[in-house]
Amino acid sequence: MRLKVRVEGLKELDKALGGLPRATGKNVSRRALMKAGQVIADAGRDNAPEKEGHLKASYGVGTKLTRRQRQQHRKESPVEVFAGPNDPAAVQTEFGNEHQAAEPHLRPAWDAKQGEALEIVKSELTTEIEKAVSRQARKAAREAARLARGR
Repeated sequence: MRLKVRVEGLKELDKALGGLPRATGKNVSRRALMKAGQVIADAGRDNAPEKEGHLKASYGVGTKLTRRQRQQHRKESPVEVFAGPNDPAAVQTEFGNEHQAAEPHLRPAWDAKQGEALEIVKSELTTEIEKAVSRQARKAAREAARLARGR
């Protein structure tokens, strides 16, 4: 199941991201999304049932999918981050089957923490953009000083 989230009202941050080089903008976005995704993963880990297996330990945040997940996934954004368990049994635990009742752990985590995650994205993007702009300014100053010495 794929969940789409649309966020509106971040035009200033989007404009600031557009002013950065493409690779820098992607890295800034990825760092902010990873921090926000960690909140969801932590809540899911806390909700996960403690049975045999490695469900709790498999929770994490990352940018990579398994080969099967990549085949089924359609990329819709230049930067995507995934949060949740990396355990094949997680689907059966989350949704249940004919032999086992559903024990949702990731959906309640998402429902409870999505607002907090969005706030983290906003604040982290602001912070990361400011850091990137100051790094660019320092780099430009060093380059200008190097060129001035070379004349």
